[in-house]
Amino acid sequence: MPASHDAASAAPAPGDNVLFVASPLPFQAPQFDKLEDGDYQPAIEEGMRQHLAEVRKIADNPEPPTFANTIEALERSGELLTRSASVFFALTSANTNETLQAAEEALAPKLAEHSDEIHLDPALFARVKALYDQRDSLELTPEQKTLVERTQQNFERAGALLSDTDKAELRKLNAEESTLSTAFGNKLLAAGNAGGVFVTDVARLDGLDEGAIAAAADAAKAAGKDGQWLLSLQNTTQQPVLASLTDRALREEVLAASTGRAEKGDANDTRATIQRLAELRARKAQLLGFDNYAAYSIADQMAKTPAAALKLLTDTVPAATARARAELARIQAVVDAQDGGFTAGAADWDFYAEQVRRAEFDLDEAQIRPYFELDRVLTDGVFFAANQLYGITATERTDLPVYHPDVRVFDIKDEDGTQIALFYLDPFKRDSKQGGAWMGNFVEQNGLTGAIPVVYNVENFTKPAAGQPALLSFDDVTTLFHEFGHALHGFFSKTTYPSLAGTNVPRDFVEFPSQFNEHWALDPKVFANYAKHHRTGEPMPQELVDRIVKARTFNQGYATTEYLSAALLDLAWHTLPPGEAKQDVDEFEAASLAKYKVDLPAVPPRYRTSYFNHIWGGGYAAGYYAYFGAEVLDHDAFQWFRENGGLTRENGQVFRDKVLSIGHSRDLPTAYREFRGKDPSVEPLLEFRGLK
Repeated sequence: MPASHDAASAAPAPGDNVLFVASPLPFQAPQFDKLEDGDYQPAIEEGMRQHLAEVRKIADNPEPPTFANTIEALERSGELLTRSASVFFALTSANTNETLQAAEEALAPKLAEHSDEIHLDPALFARVKALYDQRDSLELTPEQKTLVERTQQNFERAGALLSDTDKAELRKLNAEESTLSTAFGNKLLAAGNAGGVFVTDVARLDGLDEGAIAAAADAAKAAGKDGQWLLSLQNTTQQPVLASLTDRALREEVLAASTGRAEKGDANDTRATIQRLAELRARKAQLLGFDNYAAYSIADQMAKTPAAALKLLTDTVPAATARARAELARIQAVVDAQDGGFTAGAADWDFYAEQVRRAEFDLDEAQIRPYFELDRVLTDGVFFAANQLYGITATERTDLPVYHPDVRVFDIKDEDGTQIALFYLDPFKRDSKQGGAWMGNFVEQNGLTGAIPVVYNVENFTKPAAGQPALLSFDDVTTLFHEFGHALHGFFSKTTYPSLAGTNVPRDFVEFPSQFNEHWALDPKVFANYAKHHRTGEPMPQELVDRIVKARTFNQGYATTEYLSAALLDLAWHTLPPGEAKQDVDEFEAASLAKYKVDLPAVPPRYRTSYFNHIWGGGYAAGYYAYFGAEVLDHDAFQWFRENGGLTRENGQVFRDKVLSIGHSRDLPTAYREFRGKDPSVEPLLEFRGLK
C-alpha cells in the first residue's frame, strides 16, 4: 500500500471542515452555507485514508470470512469518502470554478488508485471469493446473495484475477484514464462557454421572442459585452435558437460554433485527449480478457454483448433514415416554395421543420410556450402525476442552504405523511454548469443506517430575464418529467445495501424509469392540470392540445437518426481493437457514420465525437445505446398501463413495488417479466416513433 495512503499515518485535523462529520441538518442535507471550495480535497483525501484503514481490517481479519464481516463490512465502510465525494462531484458538474476544477484534476488519479488498492488486494479478494464459492450453501437472503455475486463480479472486472505485472499496468491505465476523462470535461465546459455567438445587431435576432432576446442580452452583459447579445451553446449539436432565427447566415454561424466548439486547435481542443482515451480503454479491455472496450463495458449490462447493442441500433437505421429523408424532402419543398435558392442543410432543419409542423399540424412553438411556465409544469404536472400514481407529495422548504440561489428544495412525503426523500432542483443554465440534464444523490438510500435519499435534478433551461416568466418548450417539459423519473427511482429505493440502491443498476435499465415517466407529460389528466397560460391561467385550448398529440411523431426520422448516429459513434470508438494506431478523430467519425449508413449531412449526430461528454467524461463509454434499450422497456411498460386503465393509483403502486423500489437487489430481466407478464416487445416503441 503506497505511503500516501498508509492507514497508520496521522489524520489531518478537521478544523472547521464540516465534511468531516455527518451533517446535523435534516436527513444529512449538505451544509452548503458552511462549505468552502478548499474543504473538499482534504476531506476526500482523509476519506480515502480512513476507507483503506477500514478495508485493511476486513482483509486482515483472522476470523473466517462471513457475509457480515466481509461483504456487509465493505458496505458500511468509507462513510467520510462517500459523504465528501457525493457533494464534491455534484458541484463540479453543476457549479464548478477554477478551485474545484483543480481539485478534481488532482483527485482523479488518486481516486483511481484508491479503487485499485481495494479491488486488487489479494487478501480481500480471497475473502470475497470464498463467500462467492459458498453462496448456495450459505443462509443468505435473495438480496444478500445478489450482493455477493455483484461484489465478486466487481472485483473480477476491476482486475482481481490478474497477475501482479498486469495489475501494475492496469493501475497506470486507470490513473491516466481518470485524469484524461476529468480533463476532457473541463476542456469541454470551457470550450462551450467560449463557443457562443455574439451578435451586435439586434435585427439579426429576428424570430426570437422578447424573453429570449432579453436573456441573450443578459448573457452578453455577464460576459463583459454589454450592448451585445450572446447566443450560448447547449451541449447538443442542434441549438434551440435554430428553430426561430430567420437570418440563415446566423443560423449557420451558430451551428458551426456548436459543431466546432472543441476543435479549434487551442487549449480546449479535445481531440488528442479522445485519441489517448480510446487507446487506453482498448488496452485495459485486453488486459481484462476482452476483445475491445465495448465487450468489457457491456458484459455486465442487460444487452451483454456489443453485437446485441449494435443489432438493436442498426435494425432501426433503415426505417429512421428513410423517414429522415422524407422529412428533408418536405423541408426542401418549403424552401423551394419560398424561392430560397439553396439546398436545405443541418442549420436549416429546425427552422423549416417548424414551418412544416405549422403547415401540417397548424402548430407553432410560439403558441405553445406560454402554456408551459416552469413552476406550474413542476407543481401541477410533474409532482401532480407522481401524486396520482404513487401517492407522494412535494412541499417546498426554504430553511436548508443551497449551493446556488437558483436551487430549490422540497420535502417528499409518502401517502401516510412519512418523509421518504429530500429533493433539490437546479433548473437553469449557467457557465459553471456542464451541459445536459441529470440526477444524482447527495445521500444514498441505506437500509443499514436508515438514511433516506437526498436526491438532486439538474437541468439547463434558459434562465429568463428579471421579471420574466420561465417558459419552456415541450422538449423542456419532457426533460423535467424525464429527470424526475430518475429521482423517483431514487426516492422509492427499499434495499438494505447501498451499493444496490436506487439507480445503481445497469445503464440500459437506469434510463427505463426516467423515459417511462416522460409518458405522463401528455396524459390527458396530467396535461390539463399544468398546461395553462402563464398570464391568464386559462387551460390550453383542446384543439391545440389535439394538435400537439397528433404531432408527437413529427420529425421522428430526424430525432431517431441523430440519436442513432451518436450511439453508433460511441460503439465504433469502443470496438476498436487493442494495438490499433491512433485514429484521426474527424476521419474516424466520418468513416464510422458511413459504415453504419447514418451519414446524412442534414442530420448530424446528436453529439459529435469531440463534445460527446457522455462517453469521454460522463461514464457512458460504450453505453449510449442504453437510452434506446431502455426505451424498448419504457414503451412496453406504458403499454401495460394502457391495457390496465392508465393513470391510476393502483397501477402506480404495482410499478413502484415491482420496478422502482428494487434497485439492483435481484435479477432485473426476471423482475421485468414478473411486472409485465412477458418479455418486452419493441413494437410499442416503433409505433410511438412512427417507424412501423
